[in-house]
Amino acid sequence: MENEVKAKSKFWKGVLVGSFVTAFVGLIIVGIAAGINLIGQTVMDSQAQMTDNSQEEKDLDLDQINQKLETLQKLVDRYFLFDEDIDKEQMEAGIYKGLLAGLEDPYTVYYTKEEYEDLTEETEGVYCGIGVLISQNISSGLITALRIFDGSPAEEAGMKKGDILYKVGDEMASEFELDVLVQQKIRGEEGTYVDITVLRDGEEVELKIQRRIVEVTTVESRMLEDKTGYILVTQFELVTGDQFKAAVDALQEQGMERLIIDLRDNPGGVLDAVVEMAAYILPEDKLKGMIVSTSDKNGKGDRYFSKDGEICFESDTGQRDPRYPKKDGHDVDIPIVVLINGNSASASEVFAGALRDYGSAKLVGTTSFGKGIVQSLVQLDDGSAVKMTVSHYYTPGGVDLHKKGLEPDVEVEQEIPDDLKGALEIPLERDNQVQKAIEVLTEE
Repeated sequence: MENEVKAKSKFWKGVLVGSFVTAFVGLIIVGIAAGINLIGQTVMDSQAQMTDNSQEEKDLDLDQINQKLETLQKLVDRYFLFDEDIDKEQMEAGIYKGLLAGLEDPYTVYYTKEEYEDLTEETEGVYCGIGVLISQNISSGLITALRIFDGSPAEEAGMKKGDILYKVGDEMASEFELDVLVQQKIRGEEGTYVDITVLRDGEEVELKIQRRIVEVTTVESRMLEDKTGYILVTQFELVTGDQFKAAVDALQEQGMERLIIDLRDNPGGVLDAVVEMAAYILPEDKLKGMIVSTSDKNGKGDRYFSKDGEICFESDTGQRDPRYPKKDGHDVDIPIVVLINGNSASASEVFAGALRDYGSAKLVGTTSFGKGIVQSLVQLDDGSAVKMTVSHYYTPGGVDLHKKGLEPDVEVEQEIPDDLKGALEIPLERDNQVQKAIEVLTEE
Protein backbone atom coordinates (compact mmCIF):
# COMPACT_ATOMS: atom_id res chain seq x y z
CA MET A 1 0.00 0.00 0.00
CA GLU A 2 2.85 2.39 0.81
CA ASN A 3 4.39 1.88 -2.65
CA GLU A 4 0.99 2.50 -4.22
CA VAL A 5 0.63 5.78 -2.33
CA LYS A 6 4.13 6.84 -3.41
CA ALA A 7 3.32 6.05 -7.02
CA LYS A 8 0.18 8.14 -6.86
CA SER A 9 2.09 10.92 -5.16
CA LYS A 10 4.56 10.87 -8.03
CA PHE A 11 1.70 11.09 -10.50
CA TRP A 12 0.25 14.18 -8.82
CA LYS A 13 3.72 15.68 -8.31
CA GLY A 14 3.99 16.27 -12.05
CA VAL A 15 0.52 17.63 -12.46
CA LEU A 16 1.28 21.30 -11.87
CA VAL A 17 4.98 21.32 -12.62
CA GLY A 18 6.01 18.79 -15.27
CA SER A 19 4.20 20.15 -18.29
CA PHE A 20 5.52 23.65 -17.72
CA VAL A 21 9.20 22.78 -17.88
CA THR A 22 9.87 23.07 -21.61
CA ALA A 23 8.06 25.12 -24.25
CA PHE A 24 8.81 24.88 -27.94
CA VAL A 25 6.93 26.87 -30.58
CA GLY A 26 4.45 29.65 -29.82
CA LEU A 27 1.76 31.03 -32.05
CA ILE A 28 0.24 34.47 -31.62
CA ILE A 29 -3.54 34.54 -31.71
CA VAL A 30 -6.06 37.30 -32.46
CA GLY A 31 -9.46 35.77 -33.12
CA ILE A 32 -12.77 34.96 -31.43
CA ALA A 33 -14.27 32.20 -33.56
CA ALA A 34 -13.64 28.57 -34.28
CA GLY A 35 -11.33 27.78 -37.12
CA ILE A 36 -9.66 31.16 -37.26
CA ASN A 37 -7.45 31.53 -34.31
CA LEU A 38 -3.86 30.90 -35.30
CA ILE A 39 -1.87 33.95 -36.14
CA GLY A 40 1.68 33.07 -37.00
CA GLN A 41 4.65 31.26 -35.56
CA THR A 42 7.06 32.99 -33.25
CA VAL A 43 9.54 31.76 -30.65
CA MET A 44 8.87 32.23 -26.94
CA ASP A 45 11.26 31.62 -24.08
CA SER A 46 8.46 30.42 -21.81
CA GLN A 47 10.78 28.77 -19.30
CA ALA A 48 12.47 32.08 -18.56
CA GLN A 49 9.11 33.75 -18.06
CA MET A 50 7.92 31.04 -15.68
CA THR A 51 11.01 31.20 -13.44
CA ASP A 52 11.13 34.97 -13.04
CA ASN A 53 12.06 35.52 -9.37
CA SER A 54 10.33 38.90 -9.39
CA GLN A 55 7.03 37.04 -9.56
CA GLU A 56 7.71 34.78 -6.55
CA GLU A 57 5.15 36.53 -4.38
CA LYS A 58 2.48 35.69 -6.99
CA ASP A 59 3.48 32.05 -7.42
CA LEU A 60 1.24 29.23 -6.28
CA ASP A 61 2.35 27.14 -3.30
CA LEU A 62 2.96 23.94 -5.26
CA ASP A 63 3.86 21.89 -2.15
CA GLN A 64 0.55 22.80 -0.53
CA ILE A 65 -1.32 22.09 -3.75
CA ASN A 66 0.42 18.74 -4.12
CA GLN A 67 -0.61 17.74 -0.60
CA LYS A 68 -4.23 18.62 -1.34
CA LEU A 69 -4.15 16.72 -4.61
CA GLU A 70 -2.84 13.67 -2.81
CA THR A 71 -5.69 13.96 -0.31
CA LEU A 72 -8.22 14.21 -3.13
CA GLN A 73 -6.67 11.19 -4.83
CA LYS A 74 -7.03 9.15 -1.64
CA LEU A 75 -10.68 10.21 -1.33
CA VAL A 76 -11.30 9.15 -4.92
CA ASP A 77 -9.63 5.78 -4.30
CA ARG A 78 -11.56 5.17 -1.10
CA TYR A 79 -15.05 6.45 -1.90
CA PHE A 80 -15.65 7.17 -5.60
CA LEU A 81 -18.40 4.82 -6.76
CA PHE A 82 -17.48 4.49 -10.42
CA ASP A 83 -13.75 3.90 -9.98
CA GLU A 84 -13.65 1.45 -12.88
CA ASP A 85 -14.44 4.36 -15.21
CA ILE A 86 -11.63 6.62 -14.03
CA ASP A 87 -9.52 8.08 -16.86
CA LYS A 88 -6.32 9.44 -15.31
CA GLU A 89 -5.35 11.35 -18.44
CA GLN A 90 -8.69 13.13 -18.36
CA MET A 91 -8.30 13.88 -14.66
CA GLU A 92 -4.86 15.33 -15.26
CA ALA A 93 -6.06 17.46 -18.18
CA GLY A 94 -8.90 18.70 -16.00
CA ILE A 95 -6.41 20.01 -13.45
CA TYR A 96 -4.51 22.00 -16.08
CA LYS A 97 -7.73 23.34 -17.54
CA GLY A 98 -8.96 24.30 -14.09
CA LEU A 99 -5.71 26.06 -13.26
CA LEU A 100 -6.01 28.35 -16.27
CA ALA A 101 -9.76 28.77 -15.80
CA GLY A 102 -8.91 30.26 -12.42
CA LEU A 103 -7.37 33.23 -14.24
CA GLU A 104 -10.91 34.16 -15.33
CA ASP A 105 -9.70 35.06 -18.80
CA PRO A 106 -11.92 33.41 -21.43
CA TYR A 107 -9.10 33.53 -23.99
CA THR A 108 -6.60 31.59 -21.85
CA VAL A 109 -7.06 27.86 -22.41
CA TYR A 110 -5.22 24.54 -21.96
CA TYR A 111 -5.28 22.05 -24.86
CA THR A 112 -4.45 18.36 -24.60
CA LYS A 113 -2.10 16.92 -27.21
CA GLU A 114 -5.06 15.69 -29.27
CA GLU A 115 -6.87 19.03 -29.03
CA TYR A 116 -3.74 20.91 -30.09
CA GLU A 117 -3.18 18.66 -33.09
CA ASP A 118 -6.77 19.30 -34.18
CA LEU A 119 -6.40 23.03 -33.59
CA THR A 120 -3.37 23.38 -35.83
CA GLU A 121 -5.25 21.90 -38.77
CA GLU A 122 -7.63 24.83 -38.89
CA THR A 123 -5.55 27.47 -40.62
CA GLU A 124 -5.04 25.47 -43.80
CA GLY A 125 -8.54 26.28 -45.05
CA VAL A 126 -9.39 22.60 -45.73
CA TYR A 127 -11.06 20.31 -43.20
CA CYS A 128 -13.66 17.58 -42.78
CA GLY A 129 -16.70 19.27 -41.29
CA ILE A 130 -20.01 20.92 -42.13
CA GLY A 131 -19.04 24.32 -43.59
CA VAL A 132 -20.24 26.91 -41.09
CA LEU A 133 -18.40 29.76 -39.35
CA ILE A 134 -19.49 30.10 -35.73
CA SER A 135 -18.68 32.47 -32.88
CA GLN A 136 -19.15 32.17 -29.12
CA ASN A 137 -20.35 34.97 -26.88
CA ILE A 138 -17.73 35.12 -24.13
CA SER A 139 -20.23 36.16 -21.44
CA SER A 140 -23.20 33.90 -22.16
CA GLY A 141 -21.45 31.01 -23.90
CA LEU A 142 -24.04 31.11 -26.69
CA ILE A 143 -22.71 29.99 -30.07
CA THR A 144 -24.07 31.65 -33.20
CA ALA A 145 -23.71 30.81 -36.90
CA LEU A 146 -22.07 33.82 -38.55
CA ARG A 147 -21.82 32.39 -42.04
CA ILE A 148 -23.02 29.30 -43.89
CA PHE A 149 -20.71 28.55 -46.80
CA ASP A 150 -22.19 28.03 -50.26
CA GLY A 151 -22.60 24.40 -51.24
CA SER A 152 -21.67 23.21 -47.76
CA PRO A 153 -23.33 20.31 -45.90
CA ALA A 154 -24.71 22.85 -43.41
CA GLU A 155 -26.44 24.79 -46.19
CA GLU A 156 -27.86 21.61 -47.69
CA ALA A 157 -29.23 20.56 -44.27
CA GLY A 158 -31.03 23.88 -43.85
CA MET A 159 -28.82 25.65 -41.32
CA LYS A 160 -29.17 29.44 -41.47
CA LYS A 161 -27.10 32.46 -40.57
CA GLY A 162 -28.04 33.61 -37.08
CA ASP A 163 -28.98 30.13 -35.83
CA ILE A 164 -27.92 29.54 -32.22
CA LEU A 165 -26.10 26.25 -31.80
CA TYR A 166 -27.98 24.63 -28.92
CA LYS A 167 -26.94 20.98 -28.86
CA VAL A 168 -24.50 18.68 -30.62
CA GLY A 169 -25.94 15.22 -30.18
CA ASP A 170 -27.24 15.20 -26.61
CA GLU A 171 -24.63 17.63 -25.27
CA MET A 172 -25.17 21.34 -24.65
CA ALA A 173 -22.98 23.31 -27.04
CA SER A 174 -22.50 26.28 -24.68
CA GLU A 175 -20.78 24.08 -22.10
CA PHE A 176 -17.76 23.58 -24.39
CA GLU A 177 -14.86 25.86 -25.24
CA LEU A 178 -15.49 26.74 -28.87
CA ASP A 179 -12.38 25.18 -30.41
CA VAL A 180 -12.91 21.93 -28.53
CA LEU A 181 -16.57 21.77 -29.56
CA VAL A 182 -15.66 22.14 -33.22
CA GLN A 183 -12.71 19.79 -33.21
CA GLN A 184 -14.10 16.98 -31.10
CA LYS A 185 -17.86 17.14 -31.56
CA ILE A 186 -18.68 18.71 -34.92
CA ARG A 187 -15.82 17.60 -37.15
CA GLY A 188 -15.21 13.94 -37.78
CA GLU A 189 -14.69 11.22 -40.33
CA GLU A 190 -15.82 12.01 -43.84
CA GLY A 191 -19.27 10.64 -44.68
CA THR A 192 -20.42 10.37 -41.06
CA TYR A 193 -23.27 12.45 -39.67
CA VAL A 194 -23.57 14.88 -36.76
CA ASP A 195 -26.90 15.71 -35.12
CA ILE A 196 -27.19 19.40 -34.33
CA THR A 197 -30.05 21.24 -32.65
CA VAL A 198 -30.28 24.97 -33.27
CA LEU A 199 -32.54 27.64 -31.81
CA ARG A 200 -34.29 29.70 -34.48
CA ASP A 201 -36.95 32.27 -33.62
CA GLY A 202 -37.30 30.69 -30.18
CA GLU A 203 -37.91 27.19 -31.50
CA GLU A 204 -35.67 24.12 -31.58
CA VAL A 205 -34.76 22.89 -35.05
CA GLU A 206 -33.06 19.51 -35.39
CA LEU A 207 -30.58 19.03 -38.25
CA LYS A 208 -28.75 15.92 -39.40
CA ILE A 209 -25.63 17.06 -41.24
CA GLN A 210 -23.16 14.91 -43.14
CA ARG A 211 -19.48 15.64 -42.62
CA ARG A 212 -17.52 16.22 -45.81
CA ILE A 213 -14.20 17.65 -46.88
CA VAL A 214 -14.78 21.39 -46.97
CA GLU A 215 -12.45 23.82 -48.71
CA VAL A 216 -13.26 27.31 -47.54
CA THR A 217 -12.73 30.22 -49.90
CA THR A 218 -11.93 33.04 -47.52
CA VAL A 219 -11.96 35.81 -50.15
CA GLU A 220 -14.65 36.59 -52.72
CA SER A 221 -14.56 39.49 -55.14
CA ARG A 222 -16.51 41.11 -57.97
CA MET A 223 -16.69 44.36 -59.89
CA LEU A 224 -19.73 46.51 -59.18
CA GLU A 225 -21.02 49.42 -61.21
CA ASP A 226 -18.90 52.52 -61.82
CA LYS A 227 -15.69 50.48 -61.56
CA THR A 228 -16.18 49.87 -57.83
CA GLY A 229 -14.41 46.74 -56.66
CA TYR A 230 -15.89 44.63 -53.88
CA ILE A 231 -13.86 42.15 -51.79
CA LEU A 232 -15.42 40.03 -49.05
CA VAL A 233 -13.00 38.53 -46.50
CA THR A 234 -14.78 35.97 -44.31
CA GLN A 235 -11.81 35.04 -42.09
CA PHE A 236 -8.03 35.22 -41.94
CA GLU A 237 -6.28 31.91 -42.66
CA LEU A 238 -2.89 31.01 -44.10
CA VAL A 239 -4.39 31.07 -47.60
CA THR A 240 -6.15 34.42 -47.18
CA GLY A 241 -3.21 36.73 -47.93
CA ASP A 242 -2.58 35.25 -51.37
CA GLN A 243 -6.32 35.09 -52.14
CA PHE A 244 -6.72 38.76 -51.21
CA LYS A 245 -3.76 39.94 -53.29
CA ALA A 246 -5.01 37.96 -56.28
CA ALA A 247 -8.43 39.59 -55.90
CA VAL A 248 -6.93 43.09 -55.77
CA ASP A 249 -4.80 42.37 -58.84
CA ALA A 250 -7.77 41.01 -60.81
CA LEU A 251 -9.91 44.04 -59.99
CA GLN A 252 -7.12 46.46 -60.89
CA GLU A 253 -6.72 44.73 -64.25
CA GLN A 254 -10.44 45.41 -64.80
CA GLY A 255 -9.88 49.12 -64.18
CA MET A 256 -11.01 49.39 -60.55
CA GLU A 257 -11.24 53.04 -59.41
CA ARG A 258 -12.59 52.56 -55.87
CA LEU A 259 -12.80 49.61 -53.46
CA ILE A 260 -15.07 48.17 -50.76
CA ILE A 261 -13.48 45.64 -48.38
CA ASP A 262 -16.18 43.78 -46.43
CA LEU A 263 -15.07 42.55 -42.99
CA ARG A 264 -18.52 42.22 -41.45
CA ASP A 265 -18.87 39.08 -39.33
CA ASN A 266 -15.15 38.37 -39.77
CA PRO A 267 -13.97 37.26 -36.31
CA GLY A 268 -10.23 37.32 -36.92
CA GLY A 269 -7.50 34.78 -37.57
CA VAL A 270 -3.93 34.55 -38.78
CA LEU A 271 -1.94 37.72 -38.14
CA ASP A 272 0.52 36.94 -40.91
CA ALA A 273 -2.34 37.20 -43.42
CA VAL A 274 -3.45 40.54 -41.97
CA VAL A 275 0.05 41.97 -42.18
CA GLU A 276 0.49 40.87 -45.81
CA MET A 277 -2.90 42.25 -46.81
CA ALA A 278 -2.42 45.61 -45.11
CA ALA A 279 1.08 45.96 -46.54
CA TYR A 280 -0.31 45.25 -50.03
CA ILE A 281 -2.69 48.21 -49.65
CA LEU A 282 -0.71 50.75 -47.61
CA PRO A 283 2.23 52.96 -48.60
CA GLU A 284 5.37 52.78 -46.48
CA ASP A 285 6.06 56.52 -46.34
CA LYS A 286 3.59 57.22 -43.50
CA LEU A 287 3.59 56.31 -39.79
CA LYS A 288 7.05 54.74 -40.23
CA GLY A 289 5.42 51.99 -42.29
CA MET A 290 3.90 50.54 -39.11
CA ILE A 291 1.14 47.96 -39.56
CA VAL A 292 0.60 46.63 -36.04
CA SER A 293 2.51 46.57 -32.76
CA THR A 294 2.10 44.75 -29.45
CA SER A 295 3.10 45.42 -25.86
CA ASP A 296 3.22 42.93 -22.97
CA LYS A 297 2.97 43.55 -19.22
CA ASN A 298 6.66 44.50 -19.11
CA GLY A 299 6.29 47.06 -21.90
CA LYS A 300 8.05 44.87 -24.44
CA GLY A 301 6.52 43.87 -27.72
CA ASP A 302 6.73 43.16 -31.42
CA ARG A 303 6.32 45.35 -34.49
CA TYR A 304 5.33 44.55 -38.07
CA PHE A 305 6.13 47.31 -40.57
CA SER A 306 7.05 48.03 -44.18
CA LYS A 307 10.45 49.45 -45.10
CA ASP A 308 12.46 49.62 -48.32
CA GLY A 309 10.03 47.42 -50.23
CA GLU A 310 9.88 44.72 -47.56
CA ILE A 311 7.58 43.69 -44.71
CA CYS A 312 9.75 43.56 -41.59
CA PHE A 313 9.44 42.19 -38.07
CA GLU A 314 11.30 43.25 -34.95
CA SER A 315 10.95 42.35 -31.29
CA ASP A 316 12.13 43.95 -28.06
CA THR A 317 13.00 40.46 -26.83
CA GLY A 318 15.49 39.97 -29.66
CA GLN A 319 13.48 37.09 -31.09
CA ARG A 320 13.42 36.58 -34.84
CA ASP A 321 10.62 35.47 -37.11
CA PRO A 322 12.11 33.38 -39.94
CA ARG A 323 9.28 34.36 -42.29
CA TYR A 324 10.43 37.99 -42.37
CA PRO A 325 11.45 40.09 -44.17
CA LYS A 326 9.00 39.50 -47.03
CA LYS A 327 8.92 41.30 -50.34
CA ASP A 328 6.43 44.19 -50.53
CA GLY A 329 6.48 46.99 -53.07
CA HIS A 330 2.77 47.41 -53.66
CA ASP A 331 0.12 49.90 -52.58
CA VAL A 332 -3.40 50.81 -53.67
CA ASP A 333 -3.98 54.55 -54.09
CA ILE A 334 -7.74 54.72 -54.64
CA PRO A 335 -10.69 55.57 -52.36
CA ILE A 336 -11.44 52.64 -50.04
CA VAL A 337 -14.24 51.82 -47.60
CA VAL A 338 -13.98 49.01 -45.06
CA LEU A 339 -17.30 47.59 -43.86
CA ILE A 340 -17.38 46.52 -40.19
CA ASN A 341 -19.95 45.45 -37.61
CA GLY A 342 -20.12 44.10 -34.06
CA ASN A 343 -18.77 40.72 -35.17
CA SER A 344 -15.70 42.22 -36.86
CA ALA A 345 -13.04 41.34 -34.32
CA SER A 346 -9.37 41.19 -33.56
CA ALA A 347 -7.48 40.55 -36.81
CA SER A 348 -10.27 42.35 -38.66
CA GLU A 349 -9.78 45.31 -36.35
CA VAL A 350 -6.02 45.24 -36.93
CA PHE A 351 -6.61 45.55 -40.68
CA ALA A 352 -9.39 48.13 -40.52
CA GLY A 353 -7.57 50.22 -37.91
CA ALA A 354 -4.37 50.28 -39.95
CA LEU A 355 -6.12 51.45 -43.12
CA ARG A 356 -7.94 54.20 -41.25
CA ASP A 357 -4.85 55.40 -39.36
CA TYR A 358 -3.07 55.82 -42.70
CA GLY A 359 -5.99 57.80 -44.10
CA SER A 360 -6.33 55.11 -46.77
CA ALA A 361 -9.91 54.08 -45.92
CA LYS A 362 -13.10 55.14 -44.21
CA LEU A 363 -15.00 52.73 -41.99
CA VAL A 364 -18.71 52.22 -42.60
CA GLY A 365 -21.17 50.15 -40.55
CA THR A 366 -21.34 49.73 -36.77
CA THR A 367 -18.77 49.63 -33.96
CA SER A 368 -16.50 46.57 -34.13
CA PHE A 369 -16.18 43.91 -31.43
CA GLY A 370 -13.26 45.38 -29.46
CA LYS A 371 -10.76 42.58 -28.94
CA GLY A 372 -7.40 44.31 -28.65
CA ILE A 373 -5.47 41.59 -26.83
CA VAL A 374 -3.12 38.97 -28.19
CA GLN A 375 -2.84 35.33 -27.21
CA SER A 376 0.26 33.18 -27.62
CA LEU A 377 -0.19 29.48 -28.28
CA VAL A 378 2.73 27.58 -26.76
CA GLN A 379 3.30 23.88 -27.41
CA LEU A 380 4.66 22.06 -24.36
CA ASP A 381 7.13 19.20 -24.27
CA ASP A 382 4.44 16.51 -23.99
CA GLY A 383 2.59 17.74 -27.08
CA SER A 384 -0.10 19.63 -25.17
CA ALA A 385 -0.38 23.40 -25.45
CA VAL A 386 -1.44 26.55 -23.64
CA LYS A 387 -3.16 29.52 -25.26
CA MET A 388 -2.58 32.53 -23.03
CA THR A 389 -3.28 36.25 -23.22
CA VAL A 390 0.13 37.90 -23.30
CA SER A 391 -0.17 41.43 -24.69
CA HIS A 392 -2.22 44.27 -26.11
CA TYR A 393 -2.00 45.18 -29.76
CA TYR A 394 -2.05 48.70 -31.17
CA THR A 395 -2.98 50.19 -34.50
CA PRO A 396 -0.27 52.17 -36.36
CA GLY A 397 -1.55 55.33 -34.70
CA GLY A 398 -1.15 53.79 -31.24
CA VAL A 399 -4.85 53.09 -30.62
CA ASP A 400 -5.68 50.41 -28.03
CA LEU A 401 -9.25 49.43 -28.90
CA HIS A 402 -9.73 46.60 -26.40
CA LYS A 403 -13.30 46.56 -25.05
CA LYS A 404 -13.99 49.71 -27.11
CA GLY A 405 -13.83 48.62 -30.72
CA LEU A 406 -13.46 50.79 -33.80
CA GLU A 407 -16.20 53.37 -34.24
CA PRO A 408 -17.13 53.77 -37.91
CA ASP A 409 -16.65 57.07 -39.73
CA VAL A 410 -20.16 56.61 -41.10
CA GLU A 411 -22.50 54.67 -38.82
CA VAL A 412 -25.30 52.73 -40.42
CA GLU A 413 -27.20 49.74 -39.03
CA GLN A 414 -27.95 46.91 -41.42
CA GLU A 415 -31.58 46.76 -42.47
CA ILE A 416 -32.77 43.35 -43.65
CA PRO A 417 -35.73 43.47 -46.05
CA ASP A 418 -38.73 41.49 -44.81
CA ASP A 419 -38.62 39.11 -47.77
CA LEU A 420 -34.96 38.30 -47.09
CA LYS A 421 -35.13 37.57 -43.37
CA GLY A 422 -33.58 34.17 -42.77
CA ALA A 423 -31.78 34.21 -46.13
CA LEU A 424 -28.16 33.06 -46.26
CA GLU A 425 -27.02 36.26 -47.96
CA ILE A 426 -28.46 39.65 -48.87
CA PRO A 427 -27.82 40.69 -52.51
CA LEU A 428 -25.35 43.57 -52.57
CA GLU A 429 -27.79 45.78 -54.47
CA ARG A 430 -30.24 45.41 -51.57
CA ASP A 431 -27.66 45.63 -48.77
CA ASN A 432 -28.08 49.12 -47.30
CA GLN A 433 -24.61 49.11 -45.73
CA VAL A 434 -22.96 48.25 -49.05
CA GLN A 435 -25.02 50.94 -50.75
CA LYS A 436 -23.93 53.47 -48.11
CA ALA A 437 -20.31 52.46 -48.75
CA ILE A 438 -20.80 53.13 -52.47
CA GLU A 439 -22.32 56.53 -51.61
CA VAL A 440 -19.34 57.40 -49.39
CA LEU A 441 -16.89 56.39 -52.14
CA THR A 442 -18.62 58.47 -54.81
CA GLU A 443 -18.28 61.50 -52.55
CA GLU A 444 -14.50 61.11 -52.39
